[in-house]
Amino acid sequence: MRRFEPGEVVVLRDVLRGHVWAARPATIVRDEADLWMFYLPIGNRWFGPAAPKERWIRLKAPAGEWTLQERRWTDAHVLSFAWPDTGHAVLHFWDEEWTPRLWYVNVEAPLRRTELGFDTLDHDLDIVIEPDRSSWWWKDEDDVTEGIRLGLYTERDEEEFRRQAERGRTRVVGREPPFDRDWADWRPDPSWTPAELPAGWDRL
Repeated sequence: MRRFEPGEVVVLRDVLRGHVWAARPATIVRDEADLWMFYLPIGNRWFGPAAPKERWIRLKAPAGEWTLQERRWTDAHVLSFAWPDTGHAVLHFWDEEWTPRLWYVNVEAPLRRTELGFDTLDHDLDIVIEPDRSSWWWKDEDDVTEGIRLGLYTERDEEEFRRQAERGRTRVVGREPPFDRDWADWRPDPSWTPAELPAGWDRL
């Protein structure tokens, strides 16, 4: 499949058991052989399970069923970094005024390229890192524990999730490329059009 051009809008989908779990429009920043970068602005329209976030892990269980609900992303501007065949992504968050808020390591299934963008599945475990990279902490460990209880994950899965999270943390804290530069002053190209979900985003 072709590579996407900077400024092109794609869909980042979470796919669970052959169905769309979540879908977000994202603008391509970089699509290269060894690095993919995406921009997700405040105000994006996206779709996720029609339930409170704290119930999502139960809907992911083997017997879980869900419907999708339109939502608005209001939390932060996000610049996402991902790598081929890698079970984590690194996200940089800014607030509405472009003040850096945090680094975030998101454990997920390796991205799979599609004609419309990329598919993955969030694996719940995360690491949050301070903007200056001076400290960090685990996030959503309880969701992984609940996922094991529900039969969604195994203890071996948890070990791999932690390995992936720690690898992402090492990238950021160790200032490995592309984190050997200060991304705090990064801004999207003003010529980019607002990101909207492309036609067919809901069809696998």
